Amino acid sequence: MGAMNELINTSVIDDLAERIAAVDLNADVAVLSGIPDERLRPLSLRERTDLVAESLDEAIPQGFSRLASVVRAMLADPAFGGWIVWPVGESVTTRALAEGTPHAFDGAMALMAELTGRLTAEFPIRRLLAHDLARALPIVQSWTTSQDEHVRRLASEGTRAYLPWAIRVRSLIEAPDATLPILDALYRDPSDYVRRSVGNHLNDLSRHAPDVVVATAARWLAAPDATTPAVVKRGLRTLVKKGNPGALALLGYAASTFTVGAISLRETTVPFPGAVGLSIAVTNDGPEAADAAVDYVIHYMKANGSTAPKVFKLGTRRLAPGETAVFTKRHALRPMTTRVHHPGEHAVQAQVNGERHGWASFEVVFEA
Repeated sequence: MGAMNELINTSVIDDLAERIAAVDLNADVAVLSGIPDERLRPLSLRERTDLVAESLDEAIPQGFSRLASVVRAMLADPAFGGWIVWPVGESVTTRALAEGTPHAFDGAMALMAELTGRLTAEFPIRRLLAHDLARALPIVQSWTTSQDEHVRRLASEGTRAYLPWAIRVRSLIEAPDATLPILDALYRDPSDYVRRSVGNHLNDLSRHAPDVVVATAARWLAAPDATTPAVVKRGLRTLVKKGNPGALALLGYAASTFTVGAISLRETTVPFPGAVGLSIAVTNDGPEAADAAVDYVIHYMKANGSTAPKVFKLGTRRLAPGETAVFTKRHALRPMTTRVHHPGEHAVQAQVNGERHGWASFEVVFEA
């Protein structure tokens, strides 16, 4: 994560100070250019963003309108962009919320659309959404017809329920249908950049509103274009892993007569870090060709001695009647920031079209 932190460094901050000084002679840019490297060094990217946003607020006092004018003047230079846009956007949001007027709120939303093409405004917009979702959503909806794909993507990405790195907007989670008009307007967008965001947004909703997601995907598949199946597949990926019958049926993975052979493991003892090789044979015993979505489930040992399952993709295949396909994988077990590994008995299961089959155990050992 160290390299990510360096995306906002003293050089980038000094460049911002110079840009501000060039468009606002009264700005106190010393509070920005005076941030020493030793103060930045221990900070994460998010913490650096907050520090620069706070310093920017100090450098340009006197209300939202002055800050907005400075930001727009900097945007006149096409070279202004990069990760420094994140703290600039956060400062805009802070100033607008502090002023507390509809004019400032709407002005901040407009600036989000102007800033987003220079990096993204998906993070600073979150506090505006949390403050007044009802006022924000019609503005966001208007962005879905923008000529700029970055603005259209912001409409989808900025309103995701579980946007990575971003604060949670509780009102978005509590009203899973609130953003559906935005997604409806964008799922057939000409830009893959936008459509991928729509798929991720739909996938976010599946975490707490699976029925809404399946119904939405069904509507889209009833009025598709050539790209709709890919968007739907992206949006349903978590539900497929969970074996949701509605999601599987929409993607053509209906219940069928598959036979899953015994799971073969290349190793029964795996030193950590290491890897376990697995092989799963799937046979279509039905009278017609059928699509198989084949996943595997690792049951990880937890600190308390119980296990926790995690589903991973293996592949998809259309199998003719009587045809057998063998799916193989080497699954790595290594240190990760998102999972703490523990020694002991782990297990593998196969999952075909949402149904789990078999059980094969292997031991993870930590070498001294």
